[in-house]
Amino acid sequence: MDLSQVSATGLIADLQSGRLRAVEVMQATLDRIAAVNGQVNAIVALRDADDLMREAEAADRAEARGPLHGLPIAVKDLVNVAGIASTSGSPSLKDFVPDKDDELARRLRTAGSILIGKTNTPEFGLGSHTFNPVYGATRNPYDASRSCGGSSGGAAVALATGMLALADGSDMMGSLRNPAAWNNVYGLRPSWGRVPSEPVGEMFLHQLSTLGPMARSPEDIGLLLEVLSGPDPRHPHGAPGMPVSPVVAREAKGLRIGWLGDWGGAFEMEEGILALCEQALGVFGDLGCQVDVVPAPFDADAMWDSWVDLRSWAVSNSLGPLYEAQADLKDSAIWEVERGLALSGRQIQRASAIRSDWFRSAAALLEEYDALVLPSAQTWPFDVTQPYPTQINGVEMDTYHRWMQVTVPVSLIGLPALAVPAGFGSQGVPMGFQLFGKRGSDADLLNLGTAYHAATQWPQKRPAQPVPMEGTV
Repeated sequence: MDLSQVSATGLIADLQSGRLRAVEVMQATLDRIAAVNGQVNAIVALRDADDLMREAEAADRAEARGPLHGLPIAVKDLVNVAGIASTSGSPSLKDFVPDKDDELARRLRTAGSILIGKTNTPEFGLGSHTFNPVYGATRNPYDASRSCGGSSGGAAVALATGMLALADGSDMMGSLRNPAAWNNVYGLRPSWGRVPSEPVGEMFLHQLSTLGPMARSPEDIGLLLEVLSGPDPRHPHGAPGMPVSPVVAREAKGLRIGWLGDWGGAFEMEEGILALCEQALGVFGDLGCQVDVVPAPFDADAMWDSWVDLRSWAVSNSLGPLYEAQADLKDSAIWEVERGLALSGRQIQRASAIRSDWFRSAAALLEEYDALVLPSAQTWPFDVTQPYPTQINGVEMDTYHRWMQVTVPVSLIGLPALAVPAGFGSQGVPMGFQLFGKRGSDADLLNLGTAYHAATQWPQKRPAQPVPMEGTV
């Protein structure tokens, strides 16, 4: 049996029943990494194989510690993991090996998983393209000449190529949703506060980024979300959240789905993206949903102005000390920090007022619709040597991240969003869409996504003319 494509739920069931041993899963994981990682560069800081096999043997001898007992997982390289280089993709941290786990890593260990290394990320997670001066670029497994997205690009590629069955990601401006789309997997940006951030520094003001799970099915997403969820008494915003696992296919008949498309023309989209997403939405129609075209419900320019100010303000808070210490930061990080430091209190208040207006508008719209849909990205995967797209359809992008503006409506107000595969474009590379709902509707989105997954099985399929790549899926 090829364990590289078995679901996390299936692996856990077999480990719990004794049909599989942790050493078998670990050996299969290491073999898969050896076969494909050299071509895609998704797993970094991989631990010594003998040490990992000894941990797996110990897991086989021990009583189950939790729901992920014996499952190998690599953690995104923005999370500190004790004993593993934790660089955030930055030369300033290339030799940093923490002596204690961040809360996410601690929860994974407590659940019984074996932490094998890291997944690659852009420097400090900035930009939706995974490359950095420490480990280099991660490549798209469907076309190695293209970007895999980011910042959770290493995680998405590791899932798509069967090197991992579960992965964690993080999402401020599509960092989990964009790579899920470009690698034909699922990812959940949970309701803000459901998965607590690390309780360090200022903890009250910057409600933008969140941690979340990624997998090859909504059912597996639910398995990891349960492990990551729940309040941390050291953090002021943690919320218990309703249980989501086991995830089951939701009865879709009669549900209303709103298609927002390109936000009334405000979001430039490369050719073929809207058509592919609309074709995928037909699956919801087949399931009995009513799918409506919804006009743009809020001013996109006002939303963007709010977003760039609040984002720069948040980044200047986290990276300001490194900037002031004259650390070697990339241009986009310096731009964000300098913008954030220049903002006045009045500007921040205005940005938050716009965010509040959009939240009220979205809340009203989500009383009419069970879920809303947008594409997960505005471009197809681009040249891996290009830092970011500078234009779409001849329209110049005025910042390094404007080409991901389609993710802002969700990110700005902390709504849950399930990144869902939509299939493949004419060049054989994947695309996806965001299925999002009201705060706290994480379980409903996963259950609806499971009905869609049962009808499509996109992560288990390949394009009609896949780009050949030795040793990949």
